[in-house]
Amino acid sequence: MEEIVVVGGNKLKGSVKIEGAKNSALPILAASLLADDGVTTLYNVPDLSDVIVMNQVMEGLNAKVSFDKVNNTVLVDATLPLSSHAPDQYVSKMRASICFMGVLLARTGKAKLSVPGGCAIGKRPIDQHLKAFKALGAEILYDDGYIEITGNELIGNIINLDFPSVGATQNIMMAAVKAKGTTFIHNAAQEPEIVDLAKFLNKMGAQIYKYGTECIQIIGVDNLKAVSYTIMEDRIEAGTFMIAAAMTKGNVLIENARFDNNLPLIYKLIKMGARIVNEKNGIRVTGPEVLKSTNITTMPYPGFPTDLQAPITAILSVSQGTGIVTETIFEDRFQHLEEMLKMEASVRWKGNAAIIEGVDKLQGAVVYATDLRAAAALVLAGLTANGTTRVRNLKYLDRGYYKFHQKLQNLGAKVARKKYLESKLYSGGQ
Repeated sequence: MEEIVVVGGNKLKGSVKIEGAKNSALPILAASLLADDGVTTLYNVPDLSDVIVMNQVMEGLNAKVSFDKVNNTVLVDATLPLSSHAPDQYVSKMRASICFMGVLLARTGKAKLSVPGGCAIGKRPIDQHLKAFKALGAEILYDDGYIEITGNELIGNIINLDFPSVGATQNIMMAAVKAKGTTFIHNAAQEPEIVDLAKFLNKMGAQIYKYGTECIQIIGVDNLKAVSYTIMEDRIEAGTFMIAAAMTKGNVLIENARFDNNLPLIYKLIKMGARIVNEKNGIRVTGPEVLKSTNITTMPYPGFPTDLQAPITAILSVSQGTGIVTETIFEDRFQHLEEMLKMEASVRWKGNAAIIEGVDKLQGAVVYATDLRAAAALVLAGLTANGTTRVRNLKYLDRGYYKFHQKLQNLGAKVARKKYLESKLYSGGQ
């Protein structure tokens, strides 16, 4: 087993390159199966374990997939007839595999998936997805842990989402692009990753309008073509390094990061005392000598992203004053705070709210990641802690961060990734 070992105390300095967005690459990879003629070429695809699983799902559906990890390029040939049953052994590993529902429904007229897996951060129900498919004319059948959806001819409709779910919005978009007539998605998700998917689908020949707003219009088409497309930058990875720079009193240029995509975090970091500059090649973050605490409430975009909630708790734990973090998206996303208590953070929480009182210094400890963003948060906490922090359960970190420890090393952090033997008395994490 492996752990990341962090010796705290160093200021981060230099520049760091941000990878392509995982949360954009996964649905776009799935959407590439909508092209039944030609080979789709995707650039800036991050080399992450989730991407590997996504490629395996597509191969299990009878697509030909080639991943050039050196150049971060994926080729997808979906010209052969596709299976409508996504392979269970891969679907169970990753929540994002749910987006194959809309793709397979549009491409084959039916879809069968087992209940998808992923990080244990809450219930994450899929009722919004299924309600939308029904509105498009599909029939839903539940059978012994499987969801079967049938809809040989989808018909455009008006779909009102109860919550602006990113996954549901993506699934509806991918199903509706080949439906007869026009579909309107009201209360749609507005995240930059939604915009990226819409641009990709439009390049394939789809007719999607008003994406990035709360009402998306989709006019169905008969066919979509294979294209070349470059995945957007990962705003969550960018945000993680922005937080790392600020909390270590560092000076870091986050290459490729877009100012407009990171405004919710930028506003909070400026309020905490950081200096943020929008430069030609990215965003520069300079941390203050004294960080001031603030309150955070996660919200759908353009609100503060839930994926940065765990990393923001790390910086609040060493900020002057008291901050309240309210999580409105997922109900089980404070599990990492149990681990931060081991580092002598002053945190307490109940329900969806956490109160974090800043301390002068955290203390190094052995901690276990409970999900993807928690893993990054614990590493960040270790950057400012006295002594040595050992972060374990790295299977979560590898789902969303590419060579995280090496990038921190290049910025001057004392961090290494090593093998260790787990004690039989405590296996740690989930």
